[in-house]
Amino acid sequence: MKNQNTQNPQTASRDADLSALGRGESGDREAVAVPSNTATNNSINGEVKFLRWGVDSLYLSYQGNLHPHINAQLKQLKTQAQSENPLEQAKAQIKVGDHLFEVKDKGSSMFNYVLEDNAFRIQLSRPDKAVPMAYVKFSSEYLTYKTPEQAEKHLSSILSELGVLESSANVSRIDLFVDFISYQDMEAWSREAWVTHASAVSAYAVDNRFTGWAIGLGGVMAGRLYDKRLEIIKSHKDYLIPLWHMMGWQMDDPVWRLEFEYKREMLVQKNLAKLTDVLANLNGLWSYATTEWLRLAIPNPEDQTRSRWPIHPLWATLATLDWETSGGPLQSRFSNNRVPNHDAMLRRTFSTLAAWMAAEGYTNYDEAVHNFFEALTHHINNKSMNLGLTFESYVKEKVALKARLFNTIDVNAEIYESYVDEEIRAMREYEKQSNGE
Repeated sequence: MKNQNTQNPQTASRDADLSALGRGESGDREAVAVPSNTATNNSINGEVKFLRWGVDSLYLSYQGNLHPHINAQLKQLKTQAQSENPLEQAKAQIKVGDHLFEVKDKGSSMFNYVLEDNAFRIQLSRPDKAVPMAYVKFSSEYLTYKTPEQAEKHLSSILSELGVLESSANVSRIDLFVDFISYQDMEAWSREAWVTHASAVSAYAVDNRFTGWAIGLGGVMAGRLYDKRLEIIKSHKDYLIPLWHMMGWQMDDPVWRLEFEYKREMLVQKNLAKLTDVLANLNGLWSYATTEWLRLAIPNPEDQTRSRWPIHPLWATLATLDWETSGGPLQSRFSNNRVPNHDAMLRRTFSTLAAWMAAEGYTNYDEAVHNFFEALTHHINNKSMNLGLTFESYVKEKVALKARLFNTIDVNAEIYESYVDEEIRAMREYEKQSNGE
């Protein structure tokens, strides 16, 4: 029999990651300052402590038309994104205000163009097409930096540079959430305890650890109750940790999230098509979700009428959330860039270096690292020669491709501006190589 005190390696790794996040070791993001221990206590009857609540997912659509010159520009950029030439691919960017969007090589079934950075994923249609001009997904991280009203105002200014808007924002989907501390065993009840209009109720686990419940997935409305601490390890949403700290969260406190997803069909039924109307009725939406559409009850085997079962104390507390109050602090800074975690990149680099050292028989770091970069330079030089490129052009090509994905460098303006002649030559050589000449 295994010793019960022996920790599963995956669990140990997960807890180590949480510990690092709790210390603010988020790598590429500046941690929000942790306040003193006098933070407001939002506990009710000692059962639940609310940490944050608000809008987690937001999808909006706008009627209108792209400017003709923007349509022509995006058409060209999309074609460049589809090119087999990396130099052309890297140029598939468009700068709008302080956003440097990647232009995707494919559209969707309804929208011709897709633009993306860390704040927005914007899908755009051609002028005079019988669909909205824009369909936009806000990133969850961006909504920890700006309120939905502020975020939409900024988005509208971006879209106004791309086309003529003919309507205010329509809501295609909105998710409301609350993050809270509770030591309640969330697996302590059976599926029948969920009294709901939805037909599907599912429980989930990872590595034999219960992770949460999902109700009504795939319908016009859905609900989730899940272990948020565990989820952020997989989603890398470490920006939430400092915000939790500011509300009094401690490293050992379990954090759960209750969230509801409202799709357009459901919102229209409630006469809430516009964003302004939805945001003015958040209390009503939350109340409907937690009292009519879904309830957590205490089953009574002697009463076959489930609607009469008493409500669970945990649920009674969650249903009292007041959406007219502040949902907690916002991040003070945000980057539009989609830069990978710096620590993760360095870990991968060191892993590669360690593998190379072992393969080449090195044990001394200082000696090895010099020879490693000599070997790397030789490798890059060989690759560039095989492609008919100069060493510098090949490096710039690789950096440019990453810069487009990370939204960090305006490739057209900053990398190739002083290399026009070299670029033309390199393109011709690359095309010869591609054609087998």
